[in-house]
Amino acid sequence: MTIKLNGKVAIITGASSGIGEATAIALAAEGATVAIAARRSDRLEALAKRIAASGGKALPIVTDITDETQANNLIHKTNAQLGQVDILVNNAGVALTGNIDGGNTSDWRRMFDINVFGVLYTTHAVLPIFKAQGSGHIVNISSVAGRIARAGVGIYNATKWGVNAFSESLRQEVLKDNIRVTIIEPGLVETEINNHVTDPVAKKNVEERLKAITPLQSEDIAAAITYAVTQPHHVNVNEILIRPTLQER
Repeated sequence: MTIKLNGKVAIITGASSGIGEATAIALAAEGATVAIAARRSDRLEALAKRIAASGGKALPIVTDITDETQANNLIHKTNAQLGQVDILVNNAGVALTGNIDGGNTSDWRRMFDINVFGVLYTTHAVLPIFKAQGSGHIVNISSVAGRIARAGVGIYNATKWGVNAFSESLRQEVLKDNIRVTIIEPGLVETEINNHVTDPVAKKNVEERLKAITPLQSEDIAAAITYAVTQPHHVNVNEILIRPTLQER
């Protein structure tokens, strides 16, 4: 079997669970050394041991990506300790859904801090490294919500539409530097992200939607990410929209 990412270094944010955890395992299985970042040190250490037990290599780095200093440290520590950075997967995110009228503005700020500024901070830090080495791949985890606005999801929509716009602008800006940019847009995925919803009505809506279909699993999204980053270097998979078969919108 060809190990397509042998010799590559990948950074994955939000790696302590869900899509991030599955992506770290998948990329390590393809031969990448993975720097895994999240706030929960115990989860990161457990994941690093699991990857090592399977013959892979993982560097856990406790990081709160909403703190620009910590986001910068994640990138530069990885580059210093592992000698390079080839792939950045901006996966960390929250979906604190609820109506705009009467909405919890602290939830709004948290979503923008993680979903938007976290992506901006890590991307800003990694670009000089990618430009210096003449290659690199940034994968931003967006959502179907980055394409389709729905009542009760407005602020989350705003953050993910922002990620999509940022990603396409970035792609045009850095293509001359041989840097690739990919957006992954999952539909309903069964992960811990759904447990963080604070609005009881919104939480019930999410639970009902999940029960009505067979949702995607984290491994399904990790497979899409792996596909994108293992293409020949002249191929830039710009966007992957992936929904459960039974999800209408």
